[in-house]
Amino acid sequence: MSDWEVFAIRYADRAARVRADSFIFDDNHDAPHPMDYYIWLLRRGAEVILVDTGYDAAEGQARARPIRLDPVAALAPLGVTPEAVTQVIVTHLHYDHAGGLHLFPNAVLHMQAAEMAYATGPCMCHDVLRMPFTAGHVCEAVQRLYSGKVVFYDGDAEVAEGVTVHCIGGHSRGLQAVRVRTRAGWMVLASDAAHFYENLWLRKPFPIVVDLQDMLDGFGTLERLASSRALVVPGHDPLVRRLFPAGPAAHVIRLDSGPQEVISPALFMP
Repeated sequence: MSDWEVFAIRYADRAARVRADSFIFDDNHDAPHPMDYYIWLLRRGAEVILVDTGYDAAEGQARARPIRLDPVAALAPLGVTPEAVTQVIVTHLHYDHAGGLHLFPNAVLHMQAAEMAYATGPCMCHDVLRMPFTAGHVCEAVQRLYSGKVVFYDGDAEVAEGVTVHCIGGHSRGLQAVRVRTRAGWMVLASDAAHFYENLWLRKPFPIVVDLQDMLDGFGTLERLASSRALVVPGHDPLVRRLFPAGPAAHVIRLDSGPQEVISPALFMP
């Protein structure tokens, strides 16, 4: 079978952050550290798989984190309409990854059973663990389940030929990464298993975490899954826009050809 095209679609950003928001241990904790928000599209001929859905303007207003583009509008330059999306891989149910599930009513959701159990279980009694979730998004996933439109996995699984998911955990109990075969080799969309290159390359954990060992072990898993460490794409790093070529619009980045320059810690060290 042929390889997949892979696009990162930037729909929001947040500049009012510091390094303490991105790394548990950091000597330069008060230095600025902006974040980008992405969804991802996999395409092979007529086949389309959306990875995560972002969040909409209403969620952005509720959290004082406005979006630049509605996820549906952000997909338009790729010729994808919401009704045509029938497969969505949900890496986890945090608001910025599952906040747009309602925008894609025809989609079957692919997710880890551990994530649904986590988002609807006793861990949500704790404010600090519940904070990245929004009840309405979780309820949308439950409603989709009762409509027969959720496929659950327990660990590693194949979603389509050349596309696999792998439970990492750490940041969220059922967080999964997506491995996809591209012309550059096996690429791994880390989602929040590595928010930034620095999390992965320097083994620096992100502060929102339910299991720190799973997060740290997950860095090695990401690297083993990819053909090279340079093909592990972090979930929120603005460097992605510098390292990969532009797509058909300013907010779309083409990933499947691989990075355009050598990745090294010199790029992201403070």
